[in-house]
Amino acid sequence: MKVNFKTLGLCFAAATLMAACSEPPEIAAKAAKRPDVAPYMGANNGFVTKGWTPGNQASWTESVDKRTQGQNEYSRVK
Repeated sequence: MKVNFKTLGLCFAAATLMAACSEPPEIAAKAAKRPDVAPYMGANNGFVTKGWTPGNQASWTESVDKRTQGQNEYSRVK
């Protein structure tokens, strides 16, 4: 029996691509978003950023801006 490695390789590649298409949808991200609550209302627990109080939109905006600037490569290199 002669094995055709080219055909075997193509079948393996096709099976790999088909397996990648069968991932389940990500439902965790949808569950985290609540359209009835404003983002700045947040959680009232020990995992919030220091200086931010839940329900205060001004402190939430300041906290988000500070975090964004910390992720900005241009401002980090200076």
